[in-house]
Amino acid sequence: MSVSKRLLWVNGACYPLGNLARVHTFVVSPDRGAALMRFLIRLAVTLLALAVVDGLGVDSDSMDVVRFFVLGFLVYALVDMLVVVCGASHTVLAIETTGEAKALVTSREKEVLRDLVRRIADAIENPEAEFHVEVERLTINMRNYTGDTVNMIGGHNNTGVSR
Repeated sequence: MSVSKRLLWVNGACYPLGNLARVHTFVVSPDRGAALMRFLIRLAVTLLALAVVDGLGVDSDSMDVVRFFVLGFLVYALVDMLVVVCGASHTVLAIETTGEAKALVTSREKEVLRDLVRRIADAIENPEAEFHVEVERLTINMRNYTGDTVNMIGGHNNTGVSR
């Protein structure tokens, strides 16, 4: 991330400083409740399906294969839930413009993002200001997190963040 010649650069995207409406930080947290509910639904449906198949009088060799696949699916469902339940919350820097464009920057260090907010605000007020900062890159599956609403315009398959 850098500011140069009144432009804010975020990972190849350029935002004119005069068009920034808001720059702020917030915390996105894993949606642990949804992950637990998804696991419980998968568990109930899987056990119900197993009971139905068992009730059909399938021979024991076929039933062993069915049980193997059911166990495999339940292990997958449990791991999928644990990844979300044990996931950490992350601080996010949101950059919003007066139009529809928005950007998110994440870091494990909250103070780095707060410092960036101060630097960007200074660059808006001070036309000569320039800086360059390397920000640790995190990849977050936003399906599993809750936070502010960010609608991304342009590109393909942008899911944004929802609160």
